[in-house]
Amino acid sequence: MSESKLTCAYSPCPNDTFIFCRLAQESDIETHLYDVEALNQSAFDEKFDVTKLSFHAWLLMQDTYQLLNVGAALGRGCGPLVISNREEALGPDSIVAVPGEYTTAHLLLRLWRPDIQNRVFMPFDRIMDAVASGEVAAGVIIHEGRFVYEERGFHCLQDLGEWWEAETGQPIPLGCIVAKKSLGPERIAAFEQRLKESIEFAFSDPDSTNEYVKAHAQELSDAVTREHIRTYVNDFTLDLGPQGRAAIDTLQEMAKGAGIIGQQRM
Repeated sequence: MSESKLTCAYSPCPNDTFIFCRLAQESDIETHLYDVEALNQSAFDEKFDVTKLSFHAWLLMQDTYQLLNVGAALGRGCGPLVISNREEALGPDSIVAVPGEYTTAHLLLRLWRPDIQNRVFMPFDRIMDAVASGEVAAGVIIHEGRFVYEERGFHCLQDLGEWWEAETGQPIPLGCIVAKKSLGPERIAAFEQRLKESIEFAFSDPDSTNEYVKAHAQELSDAVTREHIRTYVNDFTLDLGPQGRAAIDTLQEMAKGAGIIGQQRM
């Protein structure tokens, strides 16, 4: 690696801190933790050398960032949920809260219901409160929201992951780790190998990550934290493989077909 520190950005969510725990301790890695939509926005300014992105965001920035084969949040049974206080179907005029313009949750909502135009963006941790107060008719929740929405009395109107799987038969691509292409192939490959080793170490000794994960997820119970990691960290996190890459291709083609993204090449 170069003598200069590599700036590496990811979210404080347990799945990210779990996989980055060992790598974050390295002296040549400078870490920055932000909400995923803040990371998406920062990437347009090329703020960090390596960053977590929503797949929606990466599809718009493929010329600048190389998708890494490791670190992705991609799988089955892990998609965003559309929740509401009531079990009534949403109309075209319903106001729906979304956790960021460039999140994959937003892309999936538009693919599922392109007729819903009143979409308002807010931090993911505000969405359930906005639904509860009646500020919005429904909200698209991500991260640990899927584990706690029922105990707060909300109804799930649509599991967007289930919708995606029924439509495509494929796992849902949610988030990824990317590196600036300007780093060059050798430096990117070296980082990718180090991240893979960090993930493998976390799998082999999960207890070693507890302190780091809890330090960034203090409001989550241990049970929710464990479930979060089990849900979003899996075999695809170690290797996208042909199935993972096929799912990403499908997401791009559907987004292009709906006119949501342009004609960028994978």
